[in-house]
Amino acid sequence: MVTEKDVMHVGKLADVGIDESELKEFSDQFTRILDYFAVLEELPEERTHAGDLHTILREDSITPSLPSEDALRNAGETEEGYIKAPRVM
Repeated sequence: MVTEKDVMHVGKLADVGIDESELKEFSDQFTRILDYFAVLEELPEERTHAGDLHTILREDSITPSLPSEDALRNAGETEEGYIKAPRVM
């Protein structure tokens, strides 16, 4: 079970302001999330290997893609054939 103290610690690490009135709700939600992960840990190991996915996923097939000019047509700004995005930092 996730305690309110745990929630405050995670909130401080994530630099997220958590109000004391939210502690109970968040600790309950975190506990439920961790319970879901516990269920996943109970799955048989052989079902988690990527080699078993061939029965679920389709085979890749090569198809023609959209020409660059068409892909860039609605871009706000481009540079040397790429979409130019604003700097993040």
